[in-house]
Amino acid sequence: MARSGFCDSKPLLDLHKKADERRAPLRSWTNACGSVDRCQPVEVEESRTAPVRMEPERRWERRLSTQTAEGIIMGFHEDSRTCKAGYGCMETPVLLYPHGLQGLNNLHALVPSLLRHEVQMALEKLDLIWDGTYAWDMFLDMMRSQIRNTFPNADLPRHFTDATRAVLVDWIIQVHELLQFHEETLYLAIHLLNRSLRQLKVTTANLQLLGMVCLFVAAKKVESLLPEVSGLLSLMDHTYTKHQLLRMERKVLCVLHFDLSYCPPLYFLLLFASVARCSAAVEWMARYLLELSLLESQCVVFLPVQLAGAALCLARQVLQECPTPEGEAAWCLASSIHVGSEPTLLRIMHILASAAAKASSRETCASFIKFSSPETLQVSRHPGLNSAAGLLGGCS
Repeated sequence: MARSGFCDSKPLLDLHKKADERRAPLRSWTNACGSVDRCQPVEVEESRTAPVRMEPERRWERRLSTQTAEGIIMGFHEDSRTCKAGYGCMETPVLLYPHGLQGLNNLHALVPSLLRHEVQMALEKLDLIWDGTYAWDMFLDMMRSQIRNTFPNADLPRHFTDATRAVLVDWIIQVHELLQFHEETLYLAIHLLNRSLRQLKVTTANLQLLGMVCLFVAAKKVESLLPEVSGLLSLMDHTYTKHQLLRMERKVLCVLHFDLSYCPPLYFLLLFASVARCSAAVEWMARYLLELSLLESQCVVFLPVQLAGAALCLARQVLQECPTPEGEAAWCLASSIHVGSEPTLLRIMHILASAAAKASSRETCASFIKFSSPETLQVSRHPGLNSAAGLLGGCS
C-alpha cells in the first residue's frame, strides 16, 4: 500500500526535507468560499426551559476580578462539579449558568451586553455570519450542537489500536495539506472517521480507503473545488479502484444517516482568541496544539469547546507573553464563556503538553512539520513545548 504510511514505501511528504521547501503556503480557513454550511439560530420553546434567576451585576464583577487575580483557568467556578474520569463531555458545564446546557437559550439573561457585543464582533471578523443580528443566537447554537457530536468513551474496534489510528490520522493530515484544503475540512474529516469507526465494520486493509473517503466527504461539504476521484486514487497508489471508493462513500453516508453537521473546535478557538485579543503567536500555538489533539484518541470524549479552551490556555502558558491590563481584561471576558471544570481542562492540557513534547520524535509528525514553517511562526519548534508539562505540574 504505497504512500500511505502503513508500509515501508515512500511517504506522501518528505519528512526529512525542510518545511519551507516542501510545503505550499497555508490557506486560512477564514478565506473559505462556496457552500460552507453555517449554523442557523434554533428556537427553543420557553416552556421547556427552567426559570433563570438573574445574578446581580456585582457578583459578575467579583468573579471576573477573582479569575484575573488568582488565574482560575477558563471560567472555572467553585460551584462546578466534576464527573467520572474518562467522560469529560458529560460534566456539569461552567458557563455562568447553573442549570446546564439544556437552558442555554436563556444564557443571554446572565451575560453582560459587553460579552454579546464581543462575540458578535468576533464572528463578523471571522466571517462566520452575514448578519450580526443573529450572532448571539448562532453562538448559542454552536454550544448546543457540540453536545450531539461527542463520544461516551474512547474505545476503538478490537482490531484498531490507538497507534494505528494515529498513523491513519497523520496520513490524512498529509493528504489534506497536499491538497491545500481548508482547516475545517480536516477537523470534519477526523470527526467523520471517529464516527465511522464506531458504526461501520471495516477491515484493516480498508482503513486507508475509509480515511480517504472521510476526507473526500468532508471536502464535498466545505470546499468549493474538489479533486478528481482519479487523483485521490493515485494518492493511494491505485491500491483501490474507483468502484471501491464510491461504494465506501455510500456506506459511510448511509451509516451516518447523511448527518455531516459538526462545529469543529477550531471555530471555538478562533472565536475565543478574537475575544481575548490574543497575539498571532498565541493563536498559532493554540492551533498547533489543537491539531495535535486529533492524533490522541483519548481526546474524542471531550467537547470541542473544552479542547479549544485548553489549547488556548496552554499556548498562553508556553509562550509566557508579558501581560497587559487590557489583555488580561479581554482574557478574563473570554474565559467566562468556556465550558468545563478545572480538572477536566487541566487533564486536556496535560495530554496536549505530552503530545507536543514528543511530536518531533514521533513517526506521526506531519503536524510538527506543518507548523514549523515561517507562515506559522515556527510554533512547533518553540523550546517552551519541551517543558510544557512541567508548567502544569503545580496545577495538577
